[in-house]
Amino acid sequence: MKRESLQESIVSLLLPLALIIGFVLLLSLNGGQGSGEAPASTPLEDWLKLIVGYLAVGTEIAVAFVIGVAVVRGIFTYIRQLFMRRRHIDFTEVIRLQLGRSLALGLEFAVASDILRTAVAPTRKDIVNLGAIVLLRTLLNYFLEREIKQGEQSRSDQTTLQK
Repeated sequence: MKRESLQESIVSLLLPLALIIGFVLLLSLNGGQGSGEAPASTPLEDWLKLIVGYLAVGTEIAVAFVIGVAVVRGIFTYIRQLFMRRRHIDFTEVIRLQLGRSLALGLEFAVASDILRTAVAPTRKDIVNLGAIVLLRTLLNYFLEREIKQGEQSRSDQTTLQK
């Protein structure tokens, strides 16, 4: 049991560190490049870029919708809990966990949008930019998921102690 927890703690330290180092390296690679302009494109590529651009915008609208609904729902839940006679002790923790899950989903949609934007005839600069953005969002999502998991575990521990 101790060996597993030691391995888990080492992984939880090394993984974010590796992601941060990778992010810094990608940014340094991107800084040294020129304009990175693509050669002339064909009419088919232009149409594909247009269609994929609309899909990417639709995905970004989905990101805004998911996060916006989660924020509004969290605010209403918080206000409702403030005025209830029987309050839950950890209602702010419940709201944080719900908001965290929605933010994680929003980050996944945002990564999908970035991938869509570089799907048609990407340049080297586009790919490096995508790598940096995906790495940063993955790092954010990792910490968010870790916090959600810890919050859910502490919440389940509290409910078992109350029983």
